[in-house]
Amino acid sequence: MSGKSPPSPDGERIAKVLARAGVASRREAERLIAAGRVSVNGKRIERAALNVTEADRVAVDGREIGAPDPVRLWLYHKPAGLVTTTKDEQGRPTVFDELPEEMPRVMSVGRLDLNSEGLLLLTNDGAVKRRLELPATGWTRRYRVRVKGRPTDDTLAPLRAGLTLDGERFQPMTVRIDRQTGANAWLTVSLREGKKREVRRALEAVGLPVNRLIRVSYGPFQLGELKPGAVEEVKPRILRDQLGLAPEAAGAPEKSGKPARTRRRSAPQRRGGDGPGKGGQAKGAPAKSAPAKSGPGKGGQAKGAPGKGAPTKGAQAKSAHGKGAHGKGGRGPRGPGRT
Repeated sequence: MSGKSPPSPDGERIAKVLARAGVASRREAERLIAAGRVSVNGKRIERAALNVTEADRVAVDGREIGAPDPVRLWLYHKPAGLVTTTKDEQGRPTVFDELPEEMPRVMSVGRLDLNSEGLLLLTNDGAVKRRLELPATGWTRRYRVRVKGRPTDDTLAPLRAGLTLDGERFQPMTVRIDRQTGANAWLTVSLREGKKREVRRALEAVGLPVNRLIRVSYGPFQLGELKPGAVEEVKPRILRDQLGLAPEAAGAPEKSGKPARTRRRSAPQRRGGDGPGKGGQAKGAPAKSAPAKSGPGKGGQAKGAPGKGAPTKGAQAKSAHGKGAHGKGGRGPRGPGRT
């Protein structure tokens, strides 16, 4: 079998099977195969162009691998000051250095750069990672962004229309001016692709340098009130509903309790003073704009009028995408382009 593909296309690629079993990423699995460390049914293989089925016995370094792990997904509040990579050539701390030691091997869905913070999705399944990263998935990434300057609708028009920078085309973004605070302004930016440093580059191109960037949602999954450095697992039921997985594909047990904290005792210092403002969304619920203010009645609000701002914790919206069960995280390989 060495170096040859089976005559039938049945089964899955050997590298994918190794990744699903938690042995290594697909890229790392291909290196293991090239190094002659993987065998199928007792025969060493030399190429990754091989499909295997459940009937095949796959081993790495002579040890047979187990059944593939169920698909799992975690929400992680990345603090500023961490890079989204397994190893950094400059010796800077990484996201995967700070995750709880008991987490399985995980991969990031996309990336957030060193100075960006907020929601980062982590998964143990390479196919799910790639699926969630594709613009064709249609999931909106939403950011709260603080910029230096006084933006107007005319300033932001090129972003809303789509622009080209250095020969690279950026799709139209949804940009809303939230508030002006002295020399800075807070914006909400939404987009459906994740090119490298896309938000920063686009805003800088219209004269609005970014001094803080926080991702608050990725598709239906919300940062909510997850604390910096905390990890929370998405419930299997929510994961199945959102990704259309078979019941047996996402079978991690339902868990409850507080989100797991990472090993970092204190999150890196954020740059800048003011925060993005409190969000009141339940994790996993679609983001909603704060209700408009109304004139108060005799003892407060007029009857039937919406309340001010975001709801309180006790009144947070609950939806089919509600809080994920709390889980723990681990180490993973490099992801694609940063925002």
